[in-house]
Amino acid sequence: MNEVNAVKNVEDISKVSDLLEKHYSLQLSQLWNFGINVALRISDLLDIKFTDITKVDGAYRLRIKEGKTKKVANIKLNSKAVEFYQTIKTTNPDNIYLFQSMSSRAVTTVKPLGRSYVSAAFKEVGKMLELHIGTHSMRKTRGYHLYKKTNDITKVMKLLRHTSEAATLLYIGITQEDVDNDFDDLIL
Repeated sequence: MNEVNAVKNVEDISKVSDLLEKHYSLQLSQLWNFGINVALRISDLLDIKFTDITKVDGAYRLRIKEGKTKKVANIKLNSKAVEFYQTIKTTNPDNIYLFQSMSSRAVTTVKPLGRSYVSAAFKEVGKMLELHIGTHSMRKTRGYHLYKKTNDITKVMKLLRHTSEAATLLYIGITQEDVDNDFDDLIL
């Protein structure tokens, strides 16, 4: 399996979204944007049903049991994620899955988008931008930008539900160059 990276440049995050919509579909662009905002593994992201999202005390929350860890993720959706959720729900009111396969509308078995389809689309868009991205890039990107904003690896670990600082730093792609730049940027 090829290693995929976080998208470190904020402008590139938008470029990925735009290219997914242009070359594939609005749905894949929405998946990319929603995925960055909730930082779930792709298998969990694709399994989200509309019933997994509820409004509690004025805030939208996503509550699912993660497939890999069996931990319950209870995520407060930020305004951007809510916007995507509401748009998708309004456009597809009869769907069961947030990212439902369009081909499943014509058959009796309803299912979410396929992981291999999503992976291939992300890989191709990554090639267009000369980025090594894939389905894990959404999660890595969220973690990377939270770390760069806060320099708090514990927050990132909690966000990603990791148990090791070293694994989290490696996962989000913090390199020696990043650490060196932090020394150059912070002069006391």
